[in-house]
Amino acid sequence: MTTSVLRRTLTTAAAAGGTAVLMLAGMQGASAHVSVTPDKTAANSYALLTFGIPHGCDNTGTTKMTITLPQELNDAQPTVNPNWTVEKVTETFPEPRKQADGTSITKRTSKIVYTAKAPLDPHLRDALVLSVKLPDAAGKTLYFPTLQSCVKGQTDWKELPKEGQDPHSLEAPAPSFTITAAAGHDGHGAPAAEAEQAAAVSGASDGGADARSWAGLVAGLAGLALGGAAFFRKMKSA
Repeated sequence: MTTSVLRRTLTTAAAAGGTAVLMLAGMQGASAHVSVTPDKTAANSYALLTFGIPHGCDNTGTTKMTITLPQELNDAQPTVNPNWTVEKVTETFPEPRKQADGTSITKRTSKIVYTAKAPLDPHLRDALVLSVKLPDAAGKTLYFPTLQSCVKGQTDWKELPKEGQDPHSLEAPAPSFTITAAAGHDGHGAPAAEAEQAAAVSGASDGGADARSWAGLVAGLAGLALGGAAFFRKMKSA
């Protein structure tokens, strides 16, 4: 291996290694935040939201997690976790709030509070799960400000990014995710079943075209064979 080739190889390896280190650092930084991971994001769907608790405060155990629901949600059903007790906090509106379906409500669940039966070791991880009905608001980002209380101190995960700002650049970003288009539609808004049917029809049409092509090829070969036989008969007679 020449010196120039060796130099290029080492440079490429170093760059790849540096990229891997940066990616790992980014992953570690992201995992240091309280996060929310939905199993579904489609508008109008029922989703399970998993809140990850990666560490404590000032290297002390977590004792309580207070999750604030965004105004777009009226309720959440907490999943039982044997390490925590859980309660709902409700708020009453000054005036009835009209819903998209025409009904009105006078109160909503505003917070879900999980209290640890024993402080969560700061070196261990736990997960809290809420079941919610997502609103019909594709493209809307839902934020869940979360207050993490510990044996010593607390961290208020409530910072919201400004327009164009990377949420990971915030010191204590609120857990969030963005609602996507309702399930059952393709990119052009046509139902998925119709899209699949159109694909099936297109496939059948393509199959017909292939059959016609094969038939034309066979007919051509047959014509060539007949022409060759006539030619040889003429040559023999001559």
